[in-house]
Amino acid sequence: MQPLRNNLAIALLHYPVYNKRREIVTTALTNLDLHDIARSARTFGVSRFYVVTPSLEQRKLAARITDHWRDGWGASYNPDRKEALDIVRVLPTLDYAVQDLQSVVEKRLQTIVTGATPRPNSIDCQKLRELLKTADTTYLLLFGTGWGLAEECFQEADLILEPIAGMDDYNHLSVRSAVAITLDRLLAKP
Repeated sequence: MQPLRNNLAIALLHYPVYNKRREIVTTALTNLDLHDIARSARTFGVSRFYVVTPSLEQRKLAARITDHWRDGWGASYNPDRKEALDIVRVLPTLDYAVQDLQSVVEKRLQTIVTGATPRPNSIDCQKLRELLKTADTTYLLLFGTGWGLAEECFQEADLILEPIAGMDDYNHLSVRSAVAITLDRLLAKP
């Protein structure tokens, strides 16, 4: 069993998420999300970055992108990008991501869900930062695409992270930005 860099992994879910009419949909993978989130994750030492989509075509696209930068011409052209994309795992469901992560850790695994709307019983980044210091648990932090994660993700999660607060009620960050801000708050050197 190869040791992980730390006890935090992240997952970007393309399903189950809402569209703007609050219907549960599968969203399309974006090249920018894949690259930018992998780079943020690697910068902060995240162990794994799971891209979760039930769409076979979207998984093939993600594999084509990551293979180009990990094994193809892109690997020699940009070794930093290769290093970032080496932590990416593309899987069809969150259950597969949990199983994959659990296969490389001996610790208890807990999921933490994120969203843009305040919810009761949420924890703040400072509390999660303290939890990350414990050696007996590995955490999988879930981010959603589209208009956010479906309610079932919140119901099944072990913890809910409070949303990133801006200057007023407007709160519609790109998921790339939300991941970067969250990882900085959780893992940046004090």
